[in-house]
Amino acid sequence: MDNLTHSLVGALLGQAGLKRKTGLAMPALIIGANLPDVDAACFFWLDGAEHLGFRRGITHGPPALILLPLILAALLYGFDRWQAKRGKRPEGRLPVSFKWLYLLSFIGCLTHPALDFLNVYGIRLLEPFSSQWSYGNTLFIIDIWLWIGMGFATWFSLWREKNDKTWRWPAIAALVLTVLYIGANFVTSVGTQVAYSINDKALSGGTDSPAVKPDIPDGVFIPSPPPFLSFQREIIVGDRNDYWIVPAGERPSPWKAKRVSENRCAWPDFAEMRKTNSDLDAFLFWSRTPFVEDDGKGGILLRDARFYDPRARDRFTVALPDVPCKPITAEPHAH
Repeated sequence: MDNLTHSLVGALLGQAGLKRKTGLAMPALIIGANLPDVDAACFFWLDGAEHLGFRRGITHGPPALILLPLILAALLYGFDRWQAKRGKRPEGRLPVSFKWLYLLSFIGCLTHPALDFLNVYGIRLLEPFSSQWSYGNTLFIIDIWLWIGMGFATWFSLWREKNDKTWRWPAIAALVLTVLYIGANFVTSVGTQVAYSINDKALSGGTDSPAVKPDIPDGVFIPSPPPFLSFQREIIVGDRNDYWIVPAGERPSPWKAKRVSENRCAWPDFAEMRKTNSDLDAFLFWSRTPFVEDDGKGGILLRDARFYDPRARDRFTVALPDVPCKPITAEPHAH
């Protein structure tokens, strides 16, 4: 998820009462909730698409979730001691407990992969023990309704605290509603897959529709949440190099599916190319729905169907101008 969402979760945990456990609790929770994203620094040394294979990996795995909070707690504890020695420690700050700083930093860090898991981008939850990608298919990477709900609750809780009123309950209520909202979106994704399967079986003979059912290969099924329309799903189905999309808001039926691209090329043998092209290797390691498209100049573009929207596709593309686009040989799909 985006860093504003991560920050609001940390802030709400603090306003729910955890900030009374120790001085500097709020920085521990909010910074901790964002800390696994230190891997964004890879943009300083990785070029092209190499960052795709690095992000949401080692800094989101179990060892990092133990080590990063320890580093944060030590820095915050040291900062408090430094301020005290200089006589600039705020009088109203609670006594600082290293134990609580570490625990709160740890709690904040744990919320990060839990949220990142929820979208279609993916996360390697067990890195470095396993490089397997996991996907929740539940929320869009930026959810405006979470911003509004959690943002208002954070402000309202702080306002009530400032005015000497009970201030924990708005944060607690917001956290409960957030969990329910996420749960409802998860049910929507599961329900979309069930509805698609039912429609596929019910219409498999084509008797209820004048349209010809597209020959969609078996493979992935991704109910992808669109921005703003939280309880709708854009469905991505198919297999390597042949993916189809049912637009958000349409009936979840294979008759509504359209091929992601009609400008595809045959899938090349990338085995040798991966050894010398780090961008290609990183992209294929990261990609969930890869396909090859003609670049119109004699070469090919390697893309991912999850991010084929014109507003995003250029950030998720590897250009291979020296690899010719070969026509696709029609092959019957297995069902």
